[in-house]
Amino acid sequence: MTLTLAPPAKLNLFLYVTGKRPDGFHELYSLMVPVDLRDRMRVAFEGEGICISCSHPDVPEDSRNLVWKAADIFSRRYREKNAGVPYKGVRVELEKNIPVGGGLGGGSSDAAAMLTAANRHMSEPFSNSELMDIGLSLGADVPFFIHGGAAYAAGVGERLTPCTDLPDIYALICCPGVFSSTAQVFKNLDNGLTLPPNYIMNTGSNVLPKGQGPDMWDTLHNDLEGPASRLYPVIGATKEEMAFLLKQPVFMSGSGSSLFALFSDHGRAESGLDTLTRAWPGSTKRVFLARVMHNDRRV
Repeated sequence: MTLTLAPPAKLNLFLYVTGKRPDGFHELYSLMVPVDLRDRMRVAFEGEGICISCSHPDVPEDSRNLVWKAADIFSRRYREKNAGVPYKGVRVELEKNIPVGGGLGGGSSDAAAMLTAANRHMSEPFSNSELMDIGLSLGADVPFFIHGGAAYAAGVGERLTPCTDLPDIYALICCPGVFSSTAQVFKNLDNGLTLPPNYIMNTGSNVLPKGQGPDMWDTLHNDLEGPASRLYPVIGATKEEMAFLLKQPVFMSGSGSSLFALFSDHGRAESGLDTLTRAWPGSTKRVFLARVMHNDRRV
């Protein structure tokens, strides 16, 4: 059996760090959305062992790869549950389109796709919630991608509440060309933790205006932007330049380094893409125009 997959990237439209747990991990509250910037995966259940090949030179092809880990842990959990061997071998060809280390969740999305593909191959021995629990052992963002749609995330990111009234919006995404370490960003987080405004916690949707009004999103916020910009000054510098060129607010996704601006009108988003492309010819910065998806339940 061979499956062709298209794992999506994600954006954190807002992200608040609300506490620190005894195990050292941080609690957060975030609105996470899938976008149609996608990696490509070809998964074949054949041969012996786990074999990963990837187009990106910075992505490992051995047991350090999250796809490898996902294939391995699914096999182990299946044996524990069913006392059988789910597959002798799996071959994965991975084409990376989502920037690596950009806070867009590409590795987690690929791992989630691997788990979902293996579950389908084996006639779905695990429920969606069980698969999300397995995914959490690989990374905090993996359950979101298994969940498959826009969601408010709490805890370390595993407690998900669907966002059912997201407006139609587009994201102009810029990867400034620097790899941001999530661990280092959290390590450099200020001691003073913040809480999101009550209206965000209670209603969520109030932060995102509907319709084709002005593309100003003043209420959005990311607690990790400060420490990420201090560690990697190019993030802050690119944000300022991007905001100046687009004449509207720019935000950081996750722990960085990717930045984004939101548009309610596709024409304005395309115009913004043209502006950045002309301003940064030959630059290491990469710019993408993506649609924010309400749901993405396709493997």
